[in-house]
Amino acid sequence: MFTSLIDKLSAATPAATDLRLAQAALMVRVAKADGLYVFEEIRQIDAILAKRFGLSAVDATKLRDAAQKLETSAPDTLAFAAALKPAIPFADRSAIIAALWDVVIADGQIAPTEATAFHDVARVLGVDTSDLEGSSGTRA
Repeated sequence: MFTSLIDKLSAATPAATDLRLAQAALMVRVAKADGLYVFEEIRQIDAILAKRFGLSAVDATKLRDAAQKLETSAPDTLAFAAALKPAIPFADRSAIIAALWDVVIADGQIAPTEATAFHDVARVLGVDTSDLEGSSGTRA
């Protein structure tokens, strides 16, 4: 399932729905990095997806649900981020990293494994995170 998505993202003009699904799956992956996937993180992902992609609450939930299924078949987090990088323009990558930070801090705790996953994804996507730490609020 993930391989076919990467093939679609590698196309000259990947479909917006495929990019949305891949970005949502990356959010789920980072949220699960600490071994917990709690309500606050799920709610934050839904809010980010709704705002970022102009979706209704129901459609955002459906996208996250599909992303949760995709995330289980995705490769390790670094390979996942590396596969997405060419399909996502830099400005969008910066917005994704800001949204990922909001997911990391959604439950009020920054677990070391979540922070590591976040920083690894940011590094692979080529985004500096120094201005995000210590800040909060949704930036979709």
